[in-house]
Amino acid sequence: MSSPPKLYLEAIDPLIVRARQMIEAGEELAPFAFVGRFAERQIVPVLLDTHSSSAKDASVAAVRRIATELQADFVFTLTESWGLGPEHLRDYRRILARYGSIAASPYRIELATFMLETRYGLWGAQARIKSPSKRAKTRRSVGPIEWRPFDGAEGRFVGLLPDSDEPAALH
Repeated sequence: MSSPPKLYLEAIDPLIVRARQMIEAGEELAPFAFVGRFAERQIVPVLLDTHSSSAKDASVAAVRRIATELQADFVFTLTESWGLGPEHLRDYRRILARYGSIAASPYRIELATFMLETRYGLWGAQARIKSPSKRAKTRRSVGPIEWRPFDGAEGRFVGLLPDSDEPAALH
């Protein structure tokens, strides 16, 4: 399954549309996790503090606590981030060694990053945020979003759902 199940996409598409509107209006996209439960048609937003390692840990703990309390079906996170374009990915290690971070690199590109964790798997998507040229009268724009399975991914913001028995059938 290359895309998340339709039920999940229907729940998160309005959040993606709103994020796109904010970016295109020139606003910064605050990092958020949205913890959702289908039975109650409930989605709880959680602002993620990403300013330090301990702040990130506290944010993850808050998301996990809410996911446990809700008996959540999914956690959807969205952030703005820096990345490298496909033409520079092979030079990732050299760029890090030279500049210390992707953000400090002249090769960086701005991205909107989306992660969806469900009992059926983990999916991720990134869309390039294009800044207008100094002469253009347009604002920032967001490129297309293509979901990819991220099963096997590891990290602080993965594994946010509480352990559970087998997932219920999707309708």
